Amino acid sequence: MIIRLAGENSDWGYRRIHGELTRLGHKLAASSVWKILRAAGIDPTRDRTGPTWIEFIRSQAAGIIATDVACVDTALLRRFHVLFVIEVHSRRVHLAGITTNPSGPWTTQAARNFLMRFPDDHGFRFLIRDGAGQFTRSFDDVFAGSGITSIRIPPRAPRANAYAERWVRTLRHELLDRTIIWNEKQLRALVVEYIDHYNSNRPHRGINQRAPNDTADVVPIRPSHPIQCRSVCGGLINEYRPAA
Repeated sequence: MIIRLAGENSDWGYRRIHGELTRLGHKLAASSVWKILRAAGIDPTRDRTGPTWIEFIRSQAAGIIATDVACVDTALLRRFHVLFVIEVHSRRVHLAGITTNPSGPWTTQAARNFLMRFPDDHGFRFLIRDGAGQFTRSFDDVFAGSGITSIRIPPRAPRANAYAERWVRTLRHELLDRTIIWNEKQLRALVVEYIDHYNSNRPHRGINQRAPNDTADVVPIRPSHPIQCRSVCGGLINEYRPAA
């Protein structure tokens, strides 16, 4: 029966098979299931559904971008939310917007404005994001229109979006923890300047101590321009235009 269950359910490991047998009233140890499968030439711990998440990320890195929101508290007790996108393969970071109210409509509009900076042949296929409420279906639809499929990570699993989470930590350690933030104008200027440094000068272990803009084998993207923000609809949606 053990071999039959393994054959008919190719995505089950030996622990799952042991659990199903226990529910049917068969009393045996999980190690016995493991030994029977090994004797039959079936790997008891094989990943029958495909590569692991880490293997997927590494094999598809050139076509993956990730997004998240970094929260910044000012000296005047206001909280700003910094929406950014990072290219997994090159580690290049892009600022998508800053707001005090990261609502669904604002995030969707920020996605539209962000994608206007991408060439039509950007080459990205997947966007990794968490399940925060501001990442709505319309947000995913904007990326889908550019051929990018949004992948929502499981709840309470920040490691599934490790590249974005790591950049938030780097931003805090190298900039925010060393600076007193007073207002949005100051925050935007600092973040834009830091991202330029991060992309152009800061070495990264993951790309052989090169800076993202120095990598010759990354997906090309139009250079970002300094941007200024004009609030619309009571500050919920921001339109970004190249600065004069």
